[in-house]
Amino acid sequence: MRNVVALTLLLLGAGSASAAGAENARQMFRQMDQNGDRSLQFAEIQAARARLFDRLDANHNGILDTKEIAQATRRLGEARNVEIASAEGLGAQAARMDRNGDGRISRDEFARFIPDRLLRADTNGDRSLSLWELRALRGS
Repeated sequence: MRNVVALTLLLLGAGSASAAGAENARQMFRQMDQNGDRSLQFAEIQAARARLFDRLDANHNGILDTKEIAQATRRLGEARNVEIASAEGLGAQAARMDRNGDGRISRDEFARFIPDRLLRADTNGDRSLSLWELRALRGS
């Protein structure tokens, strides 16, 4: 469960990845770093977001609705006893994920979205997060 919490926090951009212990964060990183280059390309983050979507889509209809997002956020907050994000913050991100404006978030829309926090962490603009960039992100 800890890995799911840390992964969710990082990929939603809604909280600090440091909510998980250092060892869990390292394990999560190794799982996401599929090519083993010790950095996370945005494509690897998007693949992890697609897997996360499958966990969040409680009714398995290929769409995240506000109830599923609220439910997942509440479960994660309870699991770590932390406030992950404000409702407004998640709502704003959900609106940005909804690329076609239909009021629903598809798996593709969710997977392709890179949270602002991760975009800002990419200080050299190479569309990947080095260990240094990730450490700075974890400390913020």
